[in-house]
Amino acid sequence: MTQPIRILLADDHAVLRSGLRLLLNGQDRFQVVGEAATGTETITQVEKLQPDLILLDLSMPGLSGMDSLPLLRKTAPSARILILTMHDDPQYLRRALKSGAAGYVLKKAADVELLSAIEAVLRGEMYIHPALTRVLLDDLLPCPDTSTELNAWEALSEREQETLRLVALGYTSADIAEKLTLSVKTVETYRARGMEKLGLRNRAALVRFVLNKGLISTE
Repeated sequence: MTQPIRILLADDHAVLRSGLRLLLNGQDRFQVVGEAATGTETITQVEKLQPDLILLDLSMPGLSGMDSLPLLRKTAPSARILILTMHDDPQYLRRALKSGAAGYVLKKAADVELLSAIEAVLRGEMYIHPALTRVLLDDLLPCPDTSTELNAWEALSEREQETLRLVALGYTSADIAEKLTLSVKTVETYRARGMEKLGLRNRAALVRFVLNKGLISTE
């Protein structure tokens, strides 16, 4: 039997931790193994429990979640750290990523987005809240040749273009399937085929591509 993904919750709000515990323990493959309310307590718990995933708030009493990030990376180097915060300031995002966070989600996000973010970082991907995606793109990704890639985009089918636009906007495969009246499998086929044709490896690269080409708007 597959072992569950072991998760530590680090947030100074007990009510929020309780809600997260219920949400995550309600998923077959997740198990909340511990909780912490301060950065110092988080480090202690992580050292003791060695979780697979740390769901970390940035603002906690004493040693903040932000300041604890480098220490957590040393204490449990194999653990993935997903930031769950109220801060939508790009400076927080930049600092968290540079300190070793694997993803950044805002607390106002729906439960389904949080679960998607967790799944993404566990696959080794980086997950950034859609509203902050441009910050990541501007800081971390180089600018490709515009004319060549626009030609590649024009070579896609209409369905492939529609699918990739919606993926870039943060829609899940299920959302896109419903929106375009397609099956989830068909959507995933369009996504994979379109990404391959464009030579893109992940959603972050796709978002950068469509934003730089003016194919979607962040407004």
